[in-house]
Amino acid sequence: MLKFKSFSSGSCGNCYYLGDGKDGLVVDAGISLRRLKKYLTEEGMDPSSFSAVLVTHDHLDHVRHLGSFCKRLKKPVYADAVLHEALARHTFTRDYIASCRALLAEDGETQAGPYFIRAFVVPHDATRTLGYRIRTPEGTFVIMTDVGRMTDEAVAMAREADFLVMESNYDVDMLMAGPYPHELKMRICQGCGHLSNDEAASALRRILHPGLKEIFLCHLSENNNTPALAYESCAGAVRDYVKSHPGSVPVLRTLPRQTPSPFFVLG
Repeated sequence: MLKFKSFSSGSCGNCYYLGDGKDGLVVDAGISLRRLKKYLTEEGMDPSSFSAVLVTHDHLDHVRHLGSFCKRLKKPVYADAVLHEALARHTFTRDYIASCRALLAEDGETQAGPYFIRAFVVPHDATRTLGYRIRTPEGTFVIMTDVGRMTDEAVAMAREADFLVMESNYDVDMLMAGPYPHELKMRICQGCGHLSNDEAASALRRILHPGLKEIFLCHLSENNNTPALAYESCAGAVRDYVKSHPGSVPVLRTLPRQTPSPFFVLG
């Protein structure tokens, strides 16, 4: 039984679990180890019931507590060579990452427990930003949390997904009317920052396919978005798809920013 849980999703911190309750993967380490253990224990799980940590990129809201994870859990930390070089220099990870360094296969899949992982590069203003396609016994899971624009490769990976986590960060009108400095607004919206609700919906129209069962919208901005706006943008794409594919009804959800989601049973 495959389960998915978001512990936190947004600029306040990012961390996700995918697994069967006995073995699994953690994606990113933007929350404290104490919180991670607490949340897993509350679900009746062993707090170390995962095989590895996958890192999407080196921004602080994704790696703030990775050093503590390495020091105390000693789990393999997977990334490609470019991202690992950045983590080896990062203030929050450089003292602890070496002993946990695990390189992803350059071409093909890497196995961690019962999971087969393939990374793909997505545009974002970090040293390197990775999305992940994870093949599991219960289906294929794809996650891409910070995406400046949707590439053809990212769409192709997502079209293999049974379960998809993708960014829907901001509403364009809220961003442009909001208090952010002009330079920050441009950084967010010009292709190497984040994906808008409209861009997420447009990408979803390219991604939707008969095997896609669940879609989770992640990394919603606190200041420039609302769950209702993000949901409704992508819900339009889903409704249009269902009209022409009546046998396929994917479930669409938004993930909370600072609080844990429920434990979703996938399948």
